[in-house]
Amino acid sequence: MAQVSEAQVLDALRTVIDSDRGKDIVSLGMLSGLVVRDGNVAFSIEVDPKRGAQAEPVRHAAEKAVERLPGVLSVTAVLTAHREAGQAAPQQAHQHGGHQHGGHGHAHGGAGEQKALVPGVKAIIAVASGKGGVGKSTTASNLALAMAANGLKVGLLDADIYGPSMPRMLGISGRPTSHDGRILEPMENYGIKVMSMGFLVAEDTPMIWRGPMVMSALQQMLRDVNWGTLDVLVVDMPPGTGDAQLTMAQQVPLAGAVIVSTPQDIALLDARKGLNMFRRVDVPVLGIIENMSYFCCPNCGHRSDIFSHGGARKEAETLGMEFLGEVPLHIDIRETSDQGQPIVVSQPESEHAKAYRRIATRVWEKVSGDQGPVRAAPRIVVQ
Repeated sequence: MAQVSEAQVLDALRTVIDSDRGKDIVSLGMLSGLVVRDGNVAFSIEVDPKRGAQAEPVRHAAEKAVERLPGVLSVTAVLTAHREAGQAAPQQAHQHGGHQHGGHGHAHGGAGEQKALVPGVKAIIAVASGKGGVGKSTTASNLALAMAANGLKVGLLDADIYGPSMPRMLGISGRPTSHDGRILEPMENYGIKVMSMGFLVAEDTPMIWRGPMVMSALQQMLRDVNWGTLDVLVVDMPPGTGDAQLTMAQQVPLAGAVIVSTPQDIALLDARKGLNMFRRVDVPVLGIIENMSYFCCPNCGHRSDIFSHGGARKEAETLGMEFLGEVPLHIDIRETSDQGQPIVVSQPESEHAKAYRRIATRVWEKVSGDQGPVRAAPRIVVQ
């Protein structure tokens, strides 16, 4: 199959006319961040934030124009709201397809009022870490499945644009469908609804995107997905404390965040950074989980504290946070995740699965308690 070129993609996009301005999106300078690699095409379309989702037909037309090119395997187009410095940010919530993007919580009063992005979702919980490699995604997937096993209606958003892992961890393949060409139907397995960038691009395709493209993609995976009615949406956050994490923390009405760390000092230092980020943007931190807490030899039963032990518990006490529990370093947890059969569903009676369910129970108790399941989101504008 012949490989599509960047020039071919640009020629196709020159056929897409912005009806409001009467010219094609390339000539108008609306196109940015174009990436063409191995038949996978990604780009953003910059629009005035006042237009909001009214520009969705332009995005849809651009995707269709590129999809028709020979050699194209996938197309990902996102809208980026761009405004000039000093221009007032729009005050109203965005509209899409005639439905307001509103949630169930109460927003702060005043002209800048903004409601939740995900109608029908009672609570959104972020699972985060200050660094990669601590088992955050494994924790997020098993935590979501544990909540479902506890009787809740659960969704899982893989917000790690650069390294999406949920399709493999949850054993899901294929692409989401759409009944109207705008709202995607989430994928499903093990009784939970799932959305990930990994469903939209090939597994080995690198996402070489600027920050605004990532932010726009995250917002669209929240508001342009038919999540239905959920008790909780678990968000597997990207590792670190960069702009993608800050956007999720500030623009998404999070009920709270769960911090995942391993016990050693260097991991706890990064976990503290993640915790402080959430505190600064007024997101409640529900507690800390110590992952890879210890290793118990399956043959002789000898216990080894490979990454030290108890560091997260001590850190939680120091910071005034709740310690939610510990999960050991165990081959079954790793193998079941790699096989797309997380331990909570494949070995539900194991001690590891029970540990996740205990943590899930406590997290839900905190989210559905006196503090309420949803908070209002402060509004930020990316310049």
